[in-house]
Amino acid sequence: MANPIYPCLWFDGRAQEAAAFYCSVFKNSKILSDTPMVVTFELDGKKFMGLNGGPHFQFTEAVSFVVDCDTQEEIDYYWHKLTEGGSESQCGWLKDKFGLSWQIVPSILPTLMSDPERSGRVMQAFLKMKKFDIETLLNA
Repeated sequence: MANPIYPCLWFDGRAQEAAAFYCSVFKNSKILSDTPMVVTFELDGKKFMGLNGGPHFQFTEAVSFVVDCDTQEEIDYYWHKLTEGGSESQCGWLKDKFGLSWQIVPSILPTLMSDPERSGRVMQAFLKMKKFDIETLLNA
């Protein structure tokens, strides 16, 4: 079984719209199946399910998806696309127009944070940021 575990995302009647939006943002993405109640899709080869479950449950920051970015251009791209109609938060976090939380982070961050001589400066730098700026982190 190629994808034995995958997330099911609960939407209030907008699962198909969300799936189409996410597939437009991420490369190597596609809708796998679509019914009035459930849509399955892949984002960069990872399977997801969208459920039109109604207004009973909303997304919270307790669950978020992390997007590792190697370049500032990637950070800028995902930040711009996913905040469109959504909202910015601190330290690389955002909510998209469906209320789903994302973390758009530079892939170099764990390396910078593991350096005991600079981790404090790096943390102080990114605590002031909404969208991560790789150059500022490298200069910290």
